Amino acid sequence: MIKYVLRFGAVSLLAAALAGMPAQLLAQSTNKPAAEKKSAAGKKDPATKPKAAHPFRGKLAAVDKTAKTIKVGQSTYQITSATKITKAGKAATLEDGVVDEPVGGFVKPTDDGKMTATTVRFGAKVGDNGSEKKKAK
Repeated sequence: MIKYVLRFGAVSLLAAALAGMPAQLLAQSTNKPAAEKKSAAGKKDPATKPKAAHPFRGKLAAVDKTAKTIKVGQSTYQITSATKITKAGKAATLEDGVVDEPVGGFVKPTDDGKMTATTVRFGAKVGDNGSEKKKAK
């Protein structure tokens, strides 16, 4: 009889202990803790991300001969001594650029954040024209 009383008392204490515990302690969480969010100062704005090298084309908006820059749309590109400038398939200079004429080329970013043109083409693109080729039958 004493065995039954001890066993009943032990089971009662275990049941009371389990009932008194919070529900969170009964189940083990399998979720990983959330990663720390970066502070607002640590986040980069999409507008301030570094620019990559890219081709450009459009109408020439402005030519600044003293600062050696050209403006195509809203973008300003730096011209250096290493920039290869052409017009109508021949070598040209910055002075050959005419506002509101087509312009194209390739630019790369510099360490100071400016976009430097490696090639600039003033005027229409010179190349093979598919409509001039005649098919022989």
